[in-house]
Order: sequence, then C-alpha cells, then structure tokens
Amino acid sequence: MPEKETLERAKEDKREGKSPSTQAGEFVREEIEHIREGKHGARSAKQAIAIGLSKARRAGVKLGTPKKGTVSKETREQAVRDSRKGKSGSTGKTSTKRSRATLRALKREGHSAASKLALARQAHKAAAKRSAASRSRSAKKAAATRKK
Repeated sequence: MPEKETLERAKEDKREGKSPSTQAGEFVREEIEHIREGKHGARSAKQAIAIGLSKARRAGVKLGTPKKGTVSKETREQAVRDSRKGKSGSTGKTSTKRSRATLRALKREGHSAASKLALARQAHKAAAKRSAASRSRSAKKAAATRKK
C-alpha cells in the first residue's frame, strides 16, 4: 500500500495536468526510498522501478501497458491486471501469507539496486534504446514545461 503522501503528490501531479509517467514517478521514488531506508531490497534497479509502476497502476494512475516485445508476456499480463485493479477502485482483502512471502523474499535482496550508480546505469541503458529524435523531443518538452 502506497504512503498517503505519495498518493497526495501523485494526485497533485494529475491536477496540474502532468503526464501519467510523471504521476507514476512518485511511486517509483517511494520504492527507491524504501530500499534505501532498508525496509526491503531489490534484485536490480529495474525491479525497483517495476514495483513502483505496479503500485502506481493499482493506485489508479492511467499508465499504459508495456509494448509487445519490450517485456515478457507475463509482465504485460500483470500490468493489465494491475490497471484493472486500479480502475475498479475496490480494495479486496490482500492475502496475508502471500504479502508476507513477497516481503520476506524482497528482504533477502540487496540494497545496492537503489544506489545512484545502479539507477544511473539503468537510465543510461533505457535512454540508449530510444532514438535520438525521441530523446531530443522529450528534452525539448522538458525545457518548455520546466518551472520558471
């Protein structure tokens, strides 16, 4: 369950008309903080980001599902389930056993996934997969929408 502050920040982003990926960024930031605080770990920066995005979808952020070929079929299906859960708004009873098992598994993982180096490496890899035009477009958009 995301923290109240994270939900508030995401809602504020939505009110300001920011993109769903910006709203989801709040959940990813929360997850990175959890790993740094030692609440749990993650196998990689990619996993930490995935957990944050999953939380965002379940909280109702209108994130699309990943494109075909970019991730595994299972990951796409999970993203669809998360989105559906976010749309329904119903908070079903979470299985205590499953929740505890997931947390115990994450606690066994390391904390270097949230290091600046790991995150920078992940960002660099993600950027390298994009075209120069795409990177340029988003940089121009960022410059245009930056707070003065």
